[in-house]
Amino acid sequence: MSTTTTAHKAGLVRLLGLITIIFGAVFLVAGATTWIAVSTNLKGESITVSDDATFAGGTVDTPWEAFSEAQIIEHHTLDATGGKTYAQLDREDPLRETAMNGSFLRASLFTSVVAFGVAALVMGLGVVFGIIGYALRKLDPATAVATVEAKQTPVLA
Repeated sequence: MSTTTTAHKAGLVRLLGLITIIFGAVFLVAGATTWIAVSTNLKGESITVSDDATFAGGTVDTPWEAFSEAQIIEHHTLDATGGKTYAQLDREDPLRETAMNGSFLRASLFTSVVAFGVAALVMGLGVVFGIIGYALRKLDPATAVATVEAKQTPVLA
């Protein structure tokens, strides 16, 4: 293997490292943007965590507050329907609408919890990509070339 080929491969590794860092930055920004968008939209709904929930009195704008509110909505809905879910209530039961609204509210809050989770995952991947890209860029092409040259056996005439 020639010195030129090894240096060329090292250059490709450094380029790959740069591309990986760029993707990492894009993932980090995209994840943070998503987190902020979900939080802002939830806050815009002006949902206050119920007084008997874990984060009582706070505005729902974080995943833990959304989860807490979804859990207490389930509790309140089951209290109102005598412990029955939407599917368990008779079609003519007037409480069925209460159960349906509770289910819809919970589903919406759980969707935001999932969105927060995806945003956190994407941010984490961005950090990992950045670290991998940095490590690739730090590979020393001079050391790689010297190692290859040292392994070549001299030809005696």
